[in-house]
Amino acid sequence: MTSSLNIGIAIFPQCDLLDITGPYEVFAQHFHNIYLIAADMQPVETDSKLKVVPDYTFDDAPSLHLLVVPGGLGQIQMMTNKRYIAYLNRAAEAASHVMGVCTGSLLMAAAGLLDGHEATTHWDSLPCLNLFPQVIVSPGYPRYVVSGSRITTSGVSAGIDGALKVVALLAGDEAAKEAQLLIQYAPQPPFSDGDPNQADPGVYRKANQALKQIQETRLKEIIKLLNLC
Repeated sequence: MTSSLNIGIAIFPQCDLLDITGPYEVFAQHFHNIYLIAADMQPVETDSKLKVVPDYTFDDAPSLHLLVVPGGLGQIQMMTNKRYIAYLNRAAEAASHVMGVCTGSLLMAAAGLLDGHEATTHWDSLPCLNLFPQVIVSPGYPRYVVSGSRITTSGVSAGIDGALKVVALLAGDEAAKEAQLLIQYAPQPPFSDGDPNQADPGVYRKANQALKQIQETRLKEIIKLLNLC
């Protein structure tokens, strides 16, 4: 039964909270076995300071049908964390699908899990994803991209959209529609600045400047990782 499929979210220090809880809430409407998996059993502090408690470690986690890779500030360090990357590869080998939320796409790329696949990520990190020569970066700012068994989403809140698509892939459209209704996901934000194509130019410039240092750090780390420097 699809409801018994194992779903694992590979968390790490300073991962984004909504990258975890958005998809988790969607999956929980239909699936029962959803696990947070980390390096050890200590509470993990997200980049918003709220702590989450793992269910399993990388060493004792069950085999997964769906592996979810979140993003967040800690993603920069995780790209070169051999134990984390090794777990992603090990879990992905057994999983039927792998989903990256926000800059989790960069972790998937670092692990080689997006080689030959089309993908997206947070709008500010698209230049970072573009450094990986085997990854096909989707044009524009799609909320999610499905490429074979790989699903990637744009920034943070798009994890909800991507998770609904994953439910449709694993359990059918009716299950996904029911999940959407149960969480009453019908967003009507008071502003239209969530997409760079629609954002007020002044708002875009301010947000882009605020993220500039983080983007530069990501770019440098990826270049080192790929031995391009």
